[in-house]
Amino acid sequence: MHRITRVKATPLNVPIRFVAGEIRRETSLSACYVEVETDQGIVGHGLTAITEEEVIGAIVDAVAGPAIVGMHALAHEAVWDRLYWLLCPRGQTGYGMHAIAAIDVALWDIKGKILGQPVWRLLGGARNRVPLYATFGFGFLDREALAASAHACQAQGFDHLKMVVGHGAMQRRDEPRPLGEVIREDAERVRIVREAAGAQAGLYIDANCSLDAFHANKLARAVADCDLGFFEEPVSRNDVHAMADLRRQTGVAVAAGQNEGLAFRFRDMLAAGAVDCVQPNVVISGGYTQAAKIAGMADAHGVALANGGAFPLHNMHLHAGLANGGRVEWHLVAVEMMRQLYDGFPEPERGWLTLPETPGLGFEPDRARIRELAKLPASGGRGKG
Repeated sequence: MHRITRVKATPLNVPIRFVAGEIRRETSLSACYVEVETDQGIVGHGLTAITEEEVIGAIVDAVAGPAIVGMHALAHEAVWDRLYWLLCPRGQTGYGMHAIAAIDVALWDIKGKILGQPVWRLLGGARNRVPLYATFGFGFLDREALAASAHACQAQGFDHLKMVVGHGAMQRRDEPRPLGEVIREDAERVRIVREAAGAQAGLYIDANCSLDAFHANKLARAVADCDLGFFEEPVSRNDVHAMADLRRQTGVAVAAGQNEGLAFRFRDMLAAGAVDCVQPNVVISGGYTQAAKIAGMADAHGVALANGGAFPLHNMHLHAGLANGGRVEWHLVAVEMMRQLYDGFPEPERGWLTLPETPGLGFEPDRARIRELAKLPASGGRGKG
């Protein structure tokens, strides 16, 4: 019958060693791993991240999981709708959507295993490989390390690169870190990367919603000659009016949506002319069930689709499955976490990722390693993605 019999969450905080050429850095990332099992013994696995993993674990185990036990594992719309009205009845876009995303991803893994097909083909099978960009330029790298990291990525075949700007600027104003100083340094860092990578490389910047509209505008103007592919999440709260103004005033392409939970937020961005690229993230934006609908809205508006917020192993299926799928983010730190959690996933070749033919997600968790990681005490400086 393929009825859901078990739903279990495992909060994780994973120690990471970042390596790029001669550069070494110890950090960590948090995530919540979720399993869903059917009465036929089929187990699907999902993930969510860039959130408080313990909160998501509690929501899944105590609220969301019990609510869907007994439902048909292939009834994605019915499960999604039940969870929405349980966790987000008044349009909330926070923790509830993370829990729904992790469960939905696991259900699509189950669907692929039942039907003997990879998730990307069930979503539409538009292509069997996707182009990548490498997120390499983290705030903990100094100027020299940024250039070296860019060269290291290019040596591995990546010709599209993304770096962080803003670096928590508004969140950390008590240090103090005046926003003017932050963006002046950012402008120099962007210019150094552009010079190091060369004129032919694609270059993107990402403020992670850490700037106000004035300083995002100022930064965009300061690096206008650096030929940016897009400026991702330039302003706090993904303010649609501020992003629309930024596009009109500076001509920079704006991308957003990696942490948005509900489709109406993408609708508002598109209707306001606020974005040149939408970035639903299947491990946050409601799983494949909702992310595919968001992609449909983008297609209807003639707006590009790309992966933001990392977790390429999950997002590659969306972008390979749909005709308007775009470039997938190979986030160097998040990928190191994936290497600890999963086995059998594809590796990039010359900036492309070939999708697996294995049913479901096409890679499996290392459950022994996950159990080991779940027992580790939380370390300082925890990352959310």
